[in-house]
Amino acid sequence: MSFKDKIVLITGGASGIGKASVLEFAKEGAKVVFADIEKEKALKIQEDLVKRNYNVDFFHIDISETKSVDSLMSYIIDEYGSLDIAFNNAGVQGQMIPTIQTTIENWDKVLSVNARSVFYCMKKELEIMYNQKQGVILNNASAAGLRGLPNGVAYSASKHAVVGMTKTAAMEYAKYGIRINALCPSFTETEMFSPELFDKISDGISEKLRKKIPMKRFAKVEEQVGAIMWLCSEKASYVTGQAFAIDGGLTS
Repeated sequence: MSFKDKIVLITGGASGIGKASVLEFAKEGAKVVFADIEKEKALKIQEDLVKRNYNVDFFHIDISETKSVDSLMSYIIDEYGSLDIAFNNAGVQGQMIPTIQTTIENWDKVLSVNARSVFYCMKKELEIMYNQKQGVILNNASAAGLRGLPNGVAYSASKHAVVGMTKTAAMEYAKYGIRINALCPSFTETEMFSPELFDKISDGISEKLRKKIPMKRFAKVEEQVGAIMWLCSEKASYVTGQAFAIDGGLTS
């Protein structure tokens, strides 16, 4: 799959699935703009990839601030003139505690980053793509957007919202040449998630989680990125409004 000279935006691109996606799109010839709140980490990633002759640009952003998103979109148009692909990946987990212990502060933070910001990014991306009469948007939801998540009411609610807004916008803008889908990954081994890290929180929890997955293992980040690249490519030209579970059968 070649994305040569495609303008690609990835939010939350300094770690995890976002970081791996930045690298893969850059390898495939895209001009990648990645946005993140972690400035120091992101600048190191940009420096490393530019040294490898990849076309990668970093924009520092607080994704929960609409003015920050406005500045990002203006920058993309001023610098690149168009936007072909957007991967709205930025998100937070929040507190993992029972519903009656969940604070309104935690609820507001998680919904602000995971749902409100995805809505606003998608809205601004659609404004650009509507004028172009073409484009691809992929929103990072979660397997928790397809089922319940005990001790994660705010997170699950936010990801259900992402799936719902994806399906709605996809129906609205398909006739304008714009495809919109949602990625729904389950536990994926990145620097943010590892069995060792989870076991420090609660001994033996990673094995309990693994046993619930029909494939009896966690996802590799490359498996999520493979799905991302396909969904954003012309090979998926007739695919829109779908929530793709890349989860080893967890939501089957």
